[in-house]
Amino acid sequence: MSKDVQLLIIDDDPDFVEGIQSILTKAGYAVDVAYNPKEGFKALKSKKYDLLLLDIMMGRGAEGVMVARKINKDPVLREIPVLIITGIREQMAFLFPGQPIHPRFLPTDELLEKPVEPDFLLEKVNHLLELAKEKKSN
Repeated sequence: MSKDVQLLIIDDDPDFVEGIQSILTKAGYAVDVAYNPKEGFKALKSKKYDLLLLDIMMGRGAEGVMVARKINKDPVLREIPVLIITGIREQMAFLFPGQPIHPRFLPTDELLEKPVEPDFLLEKVNHLLELAKEKKSN
């Protein structure tokens, strides 16, 4: 991959971010980091990113959900693929009792559970970038 591919990680766990950032930069990606949703959204508005890696549980709760929803409402930002990386188990992630489940409840392209295997992370990142490239060319 080329340093022309810009990735953004929004996650409040510095140790996790350091590991993920290291994996991605060794694979040749340019990686920026934001340690909270406000900083992350500001970064998204100030620079063009090819992929967002987003944690759900930050700050006072599931603030990553709010970031994903804000991105989905923005006509420019909604084109950025979103890879959720979270400690919430996938099968429990969005089963909130009493609320209807809608396929776009949380706008995301992929969801990975922490901890993430480096090869699996790179596979998902490459796949999402390829899909976004194909979408742009059509």
